[in-house]
Amino acid sequence: MGESKLVPFKTLLAMGALLIPAIGLATTVGPLSLVSGPSPFASCTIGGDSGAINYVNAEVEPYVAVNPTNPANLIGAWQQDRWSDGGAHGLVAGFSFDGGTTWNETPLPFSACASGLGYERASDPWVSFGPDGTAYAVSISFNASNNSNAVAAAVSTDGGATWKNLSVIIADNEPTTQFFNDKESVTADPATPGVAYVVWDRLELPNGNPDANLHTAAFTGPAFFSKTTNGGLTWSPPKVIVNTPSRQQTIGNQIVVAPNGTLYDFFDLISPPFNITAFKVAFVKSTDGGNTWTKPRVIADLRTVFVTDPNTGQMIRTGDIIPEPAIDRATGQLYVFWQDSRFNGGHFDEVALSTSTDGGATWSAPIRVNTSTGRPAFTPSIHVNSSGEVGVTYYDFRNLTTQITTLPTDYWFTESSDHGTSFDSEAHIAGSFDMLTAPFADGFFVGDYEGLSTSDGNFVSFFVEANSGNTSNRTDVFSTNITP
Repeated sequence: MGESKLVPFKTLLAMGALLIPAIGLATTVGPLSLVSGPSPFASCTIGGDSGAINYVNAEVEPYVAVNPTNPANLIGAWQQDRWSDGGAHGLVAGFSFDGGTTWNETPLPFSACASGLGYERASDPWVSFGPDGTAYAVSISFNASNNSNAVAAAVSTDGGATWKNLSVIIADNEPTTQFFNDKESVTADPATPGVAYVVWDRLELPNGNPDANLHTAAFTGPAFFSKTTNGGLTWSPPKVIVNTPSRQQTIGNQIVVAPNGTLYDFFDLISPPFNITAFKVAFVKSTDGGNTWTKPRVIADLRTVFVTDPNTGQMIRTGDIIPEPAIDRATGQLYVFWQDSRFNGGHFDEVALSTSTDGGATWSAPIRVNTSTGRPAFTPSIHVNSSGEVGVTYYDFRNLTTQITTLPTDYWFTESSDHGTSFDSEAHIAGSFDMLTAPFADGFFVGDYEGLSTSDGNFVSFFVEANSGNTSNRTDVFSTNITP
């Protein structure tokens, strides 16, 4: 079998080969900016356990937000120094004041390696800006040596340069060992300064520590909610908003806020039998700021068959069971994207979309979003710009031929100018890079999600790619601006 000769993106940076037009249309991908640098935790030895591999300098699972009071100010966050069995040495925030052309970074205070909370590892970074420019960041923080774990939050009022008001929203520490808090996200209320919402699932044994299993073995996993009304100084006591019975759980909870203030929490509802019908894209909503919530409503089956190397069968860890929602802040139209195999007879994952124009009362039949078929397309990110255009980024394997020692992977952008009815433009963002250089954590791994936001009508993509063949610096975070 032949082997692809892949060019690392740092080489492309030096070559200047970065302005890549869309296929057949006018969408333009701007120059890529390298966001991440050498690990600030490289000398930290905390958090190891027997057999675990720490990938120093490996960054994975980034997220990004744009400051509404200063669109040139971006904050992103990512896992730094990923462990093979879950989590990382800590989380790092990157911040830019020139629209993403240049970046600085600072450790987030969520782990012992960052001289913050005393937990050995951290994971699942998320960041969101309020309308006053306050940024909220959250983490799951936990130990590898026991099952102590927490959801924590911090805020920045200087564009991401410094972080304060470190708060533990929930903690389940030894000797309480049967709970694990997982997959949290934070959404700042876009209209009300000082208000932000955090949601997560809380797994009850048996569950893996940390969050690297397939989340199908928990006795239960209800969705929890907490909010702040004073800019992150304090957070409300955690409460259940999706109550799950035995052998049912939620994962991937994310809140979007409608123009009328309604909160929608989207998630994957997992129920037996544990086969292709186990996963459901679902949501609940609140019309009173999170005080009360509806019962879960299922939108569609989430028919993932997970992602593997098509030539070798090696596992690739992706956003396979994590729905990604978005909302048009002008009209309230709701969108949710996920990985699904329904368009090809159950052979491989592609990107699916359903949308609602009536506040979630009815939903469109799922459509395929990725424009290239025949290979897996995965880990979609979604955002709606101020003009109502819907942008989506995703990875795929379209450039794979007969390689077995490398796995060429590309990153793409597509957009819809008709409110999700069709996606007929595509732009190449990055690649091909070798996915088999990425850290291995229940599969080769660049993140269960990536970042996508908007600034002045343009899209801001914030993502990880592997540095092909570089085992001392396996992955980096990049950003770019996309003009639709």
